[in-house]
Amino acid sequence: MANSLEQSRPWFLYAVPLLVFLLIAFHVLALVYWIYRLSTDTKPQQQTLQQQIQQQQQQRRKAH
Repeated sequence: MANSLEQSRPWFLYAVPLLVFLLIAFHVLALVYWIYRLSTDTKPQQQTLQQQIQQQQQQRRKAH
């Protein structure tokens, strides 16, 4: 009886676990890539932020 149930399953039901695994794997890779880009892009942003702070401080000094 179990064999007849397994044989009557549509083909795409056999692919569902593989598709779920691939979906999870791609999301993990995307998360790792996003963290990598986030960590490499923060250094220039910090430098520009520091430059903006320095410019603001210079403008305050000129105003006084």
